[in-house]
Amino acid sequence: MGRVIAHVDMDAFYVSVELLRRPELRGQPVVVATGTDPHARGVVMAASYEARRFGVHSALPLAIAHRRCPQMVMVPRNFDSYRAISRRVMKVLRGYSETVEVAGLDEAYIDLTGSPAPKARGRALKAEVLKVTGLVCSVGIAPNKLIAKIASDLDKPDGFCVLDADGMLAAVGDRPASLIPGVGPKSYEKLERAGIRTVGELARADTGILEQALGRSGLGLRDLARGIDERPVQTRRERKSESRETTFASDVRDRRLLAETLGRLASSVCEGLASHGLAGRTVTIKLRLAPFRTHTRSQTVTQPTCDAAQVSRARARVRRVA
Repeated sequence: MGRVIAHVDMDAFYVSVELLRRPELRGQPVVVATGTDPHARGVVMAASYEARRFGVHSALPLAIAHRRCPQMVMVPRNFDSYRAISRRVMKVLRGYSETVEVAGLDEAYIDLTGSPAPKARGRALKAEVLKVTGLVCSVGIAPNKLIAKIASDLDKPDGFCVLDADGMLAAVGDRPASLIPGVGPKSYEKLERAGIRTVGELARADTGILEQALGRSGLGLRDLARGIDERPVQTRRERKSESRETTFASDVRDRRLLAETLGRLASSVCEGLASHGLAGRTVTIKLRLAPFRTHTRSQTVTQPTCDAAQVSRARARVRRVA
């Protein structure tokens, strides 16, 4: 047998944790948010399936969410609770394999290669997660990480799906090519101009057309669309970035306040890097303007650094983002 990878995804995790503490809210359109005032700045962090029926989803501005679902119940985020439950989930998963890659508080990959009955183990871990935490999860089993993640999303909530490369294209071939990791908004625009819109079209795309649209990277994306993914399950994930952000209660035009805020965030980022013995080369500023349009600009320095003064000098060169 080849590789057998499971992807475990906790269903509506933040909301589900909150419902453990507030069972009276079950069946209602509940959102976990950055606050409890629907008219203040903030975004939806997670939405119950009842709220999703109204078009409310994660990253949606609260004001828009409230217009779509005025009766929604807003619960403030509580990361201490989410982390505590997440640790219990991951402890369960490590009982089924020594090779577990934690991909977030609510998801992980498990290498079940060599297991005599991987499907039975997948169902067993689902049942144990429910028993230990009171929460349901969806599990996808596949020959690699990409297909496993897609599989876990096909039968939500409380799903269990086994999928191979042929089954993947049958299931998601008609979906937008942006489903494939690495196909961001700009790449998708270039693919659209080349007449490639769906996962299936990307999988069948001509080499010359792909290279003209995206360069050599297009061929790697085509492999992913075909279900080819050789990434190993890694028990230790490499830290690739350090970031901080803040949301103002109202629009800010005071340049001094903006500069002070950027300086504070830059110092906090550098403290975080230093605490892990790390340094970085690329400084990125992200700014969200009305009406919720996000702009980013980056500057790469010659040598890795965690010096706040050097990061501040770099950010000064990139702070004009609109």
